[in-house]
Amino acid sequence: MNATTRTLIAAALVLGVACGPAVAAHAAPDPVPVPVSAGAVPPVFSAPPNAAALEKAVAGLGADHEDATAALVRVGGTSGSWRGASGVADVRTGRPAVEEGRFRAGSVTKTFTSAVVLQLAAEGRLRLDGTVQEYLPGLLPASFKPVTVRQLLNYTSGIRPADSPADTFEEAYAHRFDLDDPRALIANAVAKGPEFDPGTRQHYLNIDYTILGVLIEKVTGTSYEKALTKRIFQPLGLRGTSLPGPRQTRIPGPHNRGYQAVPLPDGGRKLVDVTEWGSSREWAAGDLISTTADLERFTKALFGGRLVPGAQLEEMFTVPDVPDFTTGAPAELTAGMKRFALPGGKEAWGKTGGRHGYNTVIGGTRDLSRTLVYSVNSTDAKGPDMNRVALGIVNAAFAG
Repeated sequence: MNATTRTLIAAALVLGVACGPAVAAHAAPDPVPVPVSAGAVPPVFSAPPNAAALEKAVAGLGADHEDATAALVRVGGTSGSWRGASGVADVRTGRPAVEEGRFRAGSVTKTFTSAVVLQLAAEGRLRLDGTVQEYLPGLLPASFKPVTVRQLLNYTSGIRPADSPADTFEEAYAHRFDLDDPRALIANAVAKGPEFDPGTRQHYLNIDYTILGVLIEKVTGTSYEKALTKRIFQPLGLRGTSLPGPRQTRIPGPHNRGYQAVPLPDGGRKLVDVTEWGSSREWAAGDLISTTADLERFTKALFGGRLVPGAQLEEMFTVPDVPDFTTGAPAELTAGMKRFALPGGKEAWGKTGGRHGYNTVIGGTRDLSRTLVYSVNSTDAKGPDMNRVALGIVNAAFAG
């Protein structure tokens, strides 16, 4: 793969994010080719995933690796499949990574939240053009112009973020068990007044999805956690997926521990265990715990139209025609997902997620000829640049 290809993919997939055991990999048999009829659109990917490239991308992970202690990967789709695990579950013991382990999926939560809101729209229980002022009266001060549900979904609401108690990892670590109430976070955010007129720019922030979580509870008459369980987890059989309560700080079930690399005065580093961490602040924007198998099943069901009806599903594949608030470049985010430009004019759609110790991706081509799910135990998961192991996985998964 040439440098231009790597640069294109890296630009599209930046995460808001001694050798380990040998790679454990499993490649599915090559799929039987299906003839393309006259006039039919050929699949974006027809050749099976490059197993050698994928194995190389996740080789050598462990306590001494610069970027990641472990990685779990599933590449799927009609073009074939591959799955693998590398690294260690615990740097103290060197125990091999748990391939079916659970992990914090971060902002991938937003795709689940968006799917439930779009389901409610399909059922006529809310309108995407309906406003926050209509559905949640009193939540926004009078200084705000009408903010629609659609604008919350695609980050064009103009609502500012809530104040954060931390600007550094050390501060975040000190506050990792804080309990935050969603409505208190919203009140703190909206007290600052609007950042811009709704629908004029796109600014990727958690606050939009915190409000959507409150909206889901108002419309369904149940908790956000129960709504997602009833509407997504149970119908799809996502047995390894859960939403922790505000006081749950551990990852339930088997999992690979997460670490943050902290520089030492002598130029070395130490790995701080960040596996146990509260998630009440992230809530409907980022507190999902899942597995690669569950997220692959979710991705295929979502893209295949089995979770959200076609008319509403289009919201997830529609980028608003506005500039990005930070860069001024054209917007790239949709209702709960993002458009990724691949080399050769190809396109993928999906969502990244980052929590300390864990970077996650779900996504694929819209025709489901290639899907990708990974969890990388990044040692700087909230850093400004994309983890190099994750980039290698993406390059290998979407090569060809």
